[in-house]
This record gives sequence, C-alpha cells and structure tokens, in this order.
Amino acid sequence: MFKRLNALLALLVLASLVLAACGSPTTPTQATATMAPATEAPATEAPDTEPAAFECTDAIGCVDIAPDEPIHIAYALVVSGPNESLGVDSRNAIEIAIDDIGGQILGHDVRFDGEDEGCSAEGGQAAATKLAADPTIVAVVGTNCSSAARVAIPLIDQAGFVMVSSSNTAPDLTEPGSDNNFVPAYARVAHNDNLQGRVAAEYVYNELKLTKAATIHDGSLYADQLQQVFAARFQELGGTITAQEAVSPDQTDMSSVLSSIAAGTPEIVYFPIFMPAGAFIIRQAKQTPGLETAVLMGADGLYSPDLIEGAGEDVEGFLVSSPAAGADVEAEYAEKHQAKFGGPPPSTFHLHAYDSFMIIKNAIEEVAVQDADGTLHIGRQALRDAVHNTENHDGLTGVLTCNETVEPVKYPGDCAAAGIGVWEYHFGEFGPPANPELIWTP
Repeated sequence: MFKRLNALLALLVLASLVLAACGSPTTPTQATATMAPATEAPATEAPDTEPAAFECTDAIGCVDIAPDEPIHIAYALVVSGPNESLGVDSRNAIEIAIDDIGGQILGHDVRFDGEDEGCSAEGGQAAATKLAADPTIVAVVGTNCSSAARVAIPLIDQAGFVMVSSSNTAPDLTEPGSDNNFVPAYARVAHNDNLQGRVAAEYVYNELKLTKAATIHDGSLYADQLQQVFAARFQELGGTITAQEAVSPDQTDMSSVLSSIAAGTPEIVYFPIFMPAGAFIIRQAKQTPGLETAVLMGADGLYSPDLIEGAGEDVEGFLVSSPAAGADVEAEYAEKHQAKFGGPPPSTFHLHAYDSFMIIKNAIEEVAVQDADGTLHIGRQALRDAVHNTENHDGLTGVLTCNETVEPVKYPGDCAAAGIGVWEYHFGEFGPPANPELIWTP
C-alpha cells in the first residue's frame, strides 16, 4: 500500500512541474519595467517648437525680404545736366557709406540704384513715378532739389516709402500746417533755409557792414524762398532791399535784369540760384555799369567746380553761403572719396548724404523682424516713425535729432546739425577747403 501511495505522490509532483513549464514566461519589457525606479516620470511627446508665422500689422504694410534677397534702397538725385555735381556728390557719399558698413544690413546685401530727378519739378515727378512702381524699395535718399521734392514726395508717400533728403532746404517742405507739409513720408538732413537765409543776411549786414542789397531768384522753390528769407532778415537788421528780380534757369542774357538792379545802386547782389544761370550773372555783372564793385553772393546751389569753369576768372572773390562741417571730418571723408573716385568731393552735401543713408540704415535695424532663416519683415509706417524719432545720432555733420520743433529754424522732419558758413571762391582748381575757402562761421 505504501508503494502505491508513493507512486501517487510522485505522479502529482510530475504533473505540477509540467503545468509550471506551460505558464507565460517573463518578457524583457516586463523585466525592465520591474527594475525601473519608481520615481521615473512617464515618457511624453516632444513639444512643437515651430515659431508662429510673421503677421504684418503695420498700418501701411510691410516689405518682406527673403534670405537671399538684398535690401533695396534707392535714390532720387540730379545726376545729369548742369547741376549733376550736386547729385553725383550725394550718390558717391552713399556708396562710401555702404562700403563703411561692409555692404550689408542685418546680413542682407544692400542694393543701391535710382533715378535722375533733374533738379526740376518735371524730373522729380518722373523719377518718383518710376520709384513708386517698385514695391521692393524700402527707402529713398533724395531729392537734391526742393522743386523736385515738392512733386516727388506725394508719390513716395503713396507708395509707402520713407525718403530722407541730403540737400532739400526749402522751409515749407517741413513747415507745420503748410500745404506742402509732407512730414509722414519725409525727413531731411540738410539745413532749413530759414537758417541759411538768415545767416547770409547777418553776415552781409553785420560783418561786411553793407546796408543796400538786391536779390535774384530763378523761379525754383529753393531760390525764391531763400531770397525771401534773406530779404526779410536783412530788413529786420536795418538794411534796404533795392530790388527783387527773377531770371529763368536757362537764361543766358542777364543784361536787362542787371541794368534794372544797378539803378538802385545796391552794394551787394544776392542770387541763391543754380548753374548755368549763376555763372552768367557773375560774368555779366562785372560788365554792368553801377555793379562793377558790387559784392556778389550766392548759396549752396553754386558750390560746385562747374561754377569755376563757367565764370572763369570772374569767379575770384565770389561768396556763397553753404554748410560748414568740422575740418577734420571733411578731411577724412575727402581721403575716402579720393581713394574711391579719384578726386575731391564735387559739391557740398556729401556728408549730409552719408548721414541720410545711415539714418535709414539705423531705422531698418531698429524695426525689422527677422525670421530664423534670415527673412526680414520691415513695417513701412514703423520705418517712417523710426526715422522721425532719430535722436542724438552721431553723424558726420554732427549730432542729429529729427523730431524737434524749434522755430524758425527747425520743424518736424528736420534733422540738420551742421551750421552755415560763408565761403570765398578763387580762380583756380576746385578743391575745398582751400577753394572755395571757408572765411566765416557764426
């Protein structure tokens, strides 16, 4: 009996071993889970790190510049004809400024080209019409001449651009409340003629001690308003204006106008006009009875090597009112101009053009939104605001601030820093500061 009982127990043990062998084995995953620390956090999905797409909220829109596209800054300058030295001087200065920043803004090359504004209303309209049709343009440097500015700025404004001028000086371009006040789209580094005309009159009356003056303008916005400021200030000081005459820009025979002026026996004739009329007046005034010894004076529109060529030996002693920056700054710039273009700066607003470009460049850097791939988004109204809010910019012409109103010299959009001096021409090679020579500053 005991034998049968032992056999039965053995059979039961064998059966239990078979059942254990048929059970589910422990998997590697289960083993790992068993060995993992109890404090380990459960795995989560990686967060979505894609930035939100740029959305333009600028009041007048944005210009978008792809990673491989340049920033397009254009010019509207007079680069042909009798006053081309003024525009070529400004264009050269902007090219030097682009060199000085390494040719790029925010990692994008600078594309720089433009249109000839012809120093006239017709030319300004034609140039601005072409520029306004190009939506890649971010900003414009120009115009040189106030008559071109008056018709160009509304077109630039409608296109959404901002324009900074190196040499517009007519007071009403920035005058608050003026019909020609285009402040939203426009600023200038050039002085306001409310300054230049006043300084010229004070030099004539206080320094030269002359009390009788006549003026001539050529019908341009620049010349007409400048001679009016001169005449008003000269009379305030106690002087007498004997005549205010006009010639046409293409007039060559000045005899009737000069004879009429001579009848009033002025001691000085002030004619803030352009070439070639300015040279004809200088030559013919010397031959007009009653004006042989009269002082002849112009303004920055006649600060040009073309004047020496046009007036010849009669240019000796001719005076011009014009910007007067620091001698050291002028000398350093002149070296760069000589190296790049093979000669001295051909006119007087090169430092202003350099500063005009730099104000635009700084404004772009301030407002541009840059995507991770390098794409730029520039709000057009934001760019205008940044230009007008320029404050204490350390430029070549001085420390520039664009949002002040200090009548009668400075209006909103006027950024000028450089003062006005009086320069004297000598017959010979043009090459400031020796010729013309700076002889007086306030």
